[in-house]
Amino acid sequence: MEEILDNETGISWSSLYNEAKQVLTNEEMWVNFGWIFVKVILISLAAYIIVIVSRALIRKTFSVRIRGPLKYNERRQQTLSKLLENVVSYVVYFIAIIAILSMFNINVTGLIAGAGVLGLAVGFGAQNLVRDVITGFFIIFEDQFSVGDYVRIGQAEGTVEEIGLRTTKVKAWTGELFIFPNGLVTEVVNFSIHNSIAVVDINISNESDIAKVESLIMEFLETLQDRYEQIIKPAELLGVQNLTTTEVVMRVTAETLPMQHFAIARSMRRDLKEFLDSRGVEIPYPRMVMVQRSPEASNSSAIAKK
Repeated sequence: MEEILDNETGISWSSLYNEAKQVLTNEEMWVNFGWIFVKVILISLAAYIIVIVSRALIRKTFSVRIRGPLKYNERRQQTLSKLLENVVSYVVYFIAIIAILSMFNINVTGLIAGAGVLGLAVGFGAQNLVRDVITGFFIIFEDQFSVGDYVRIGQAEGTVEEIGLRTTKVKAWTGELFIFPNGLVTEVVNFSIHNSIAVVDINISNESDIAKVESLIMEFLETLQDRYEQIIKPAELLGVQNLTTTEVVMRVTAETLPMQHFAIARSMRRDLKEFLDSRGVEIPYPRMVMVQRSPEASNSSAIAKK
């Protein structure tokens, strides 16, 4: 092939063609490239399998601990399980990436050293990130709340889905997912640690016999623990909570397992309504009173005005 020279750039196109042809037809290069590609696939597949197996082992280990005779805190075990799964994933994938880079003859040692220096420099500027990580560590260490707890953080209220070293995820009962940087979690209300109190107000008419109604309510409350296993102590009748022109409000409370008070209160209202109806206790309802005057009374009233 005759050599063709570009007058403007001085590039020999025939030489470039010959070099490209020599590179593309180099059998040894393609064999090495194929082996590198296969090794990358194997490393990626091995990392994925190791992560899956490790997560399964972690879940199995913590489930055995929860069911064991030592009675570990289930909430805390679930939180630590999630955290360990994330840590294992980060470590395994980081090692896989380093192994893949080393196969392309990249100086991994220098890269790690440079990343360490860069990380130190970024750490001074990323104070919020450092604050999030430190706060996340203390949230887990102090067991302020755990995965599965029902909490209120700021304006968000819901179930804790995940706790990481940097962020916390809370899912509301309507489906919204709130993601908080741990550094912003300054005030937390945890509803899942201690028992809850179900509060039920009963409205009866002013004409009802209060003493009789109280005795009927006490009779009803004695059957609650046998009916609902979520109630851990006998329910109490606190007495008259409020008085209005049309009704008397009586209050009943029952101590339940954590976060069971909503369901128990709804069931108690339904059952108590049916119980009082069967005993003839009148529930107040709006009434309309009509007053009709006779014509004689109307005329006498008009004459008196004159």
